[in-house]
Amino acid sequence: MTYLVDDNCIKCKYTDCVSVCPVDCFYEGENFLAINPDECIDCGVCEPECPAGAIKADSDFNETELAYWMKVNTDMSAKWPNITTQRDPLPDADANNREMNADVPDKREHLSEEPGAGD
Repeated sequence: MTYLVDDNCIKCKYTDCVSVCPVDCFYEGENFLAINPDECIDCGVCEPECPAGAIKADSDFNETELAYWMKVNTDMSAKWPNITTQRDPLPDADANNREMNADVPDKREHLSEEPGAGD
């Protein structure tokens, strides 16, 4: 089992999860965080820390969604810099957070493959 980040993170990028990860398996994109599935130790401490509900165990996805998000997290974590310290979320994070705003549509089309700053 591994944990993955899904589209709830896109345009939010809260980093509460990063500060609790014991193995530093988060990678930072311009508007999204990814978990390297090969580095994740399946401890689950990051999941409850995410205010957007964007971190899920691989067993929580259906087969199609699992394949998609496994590829996104694997590919992006190979391209992006590592992030290990908590930072402020994106300026419109709360407005783009489905946990706070049920009207936020699917955000996949907004996923940027550009890297973030990293540490």
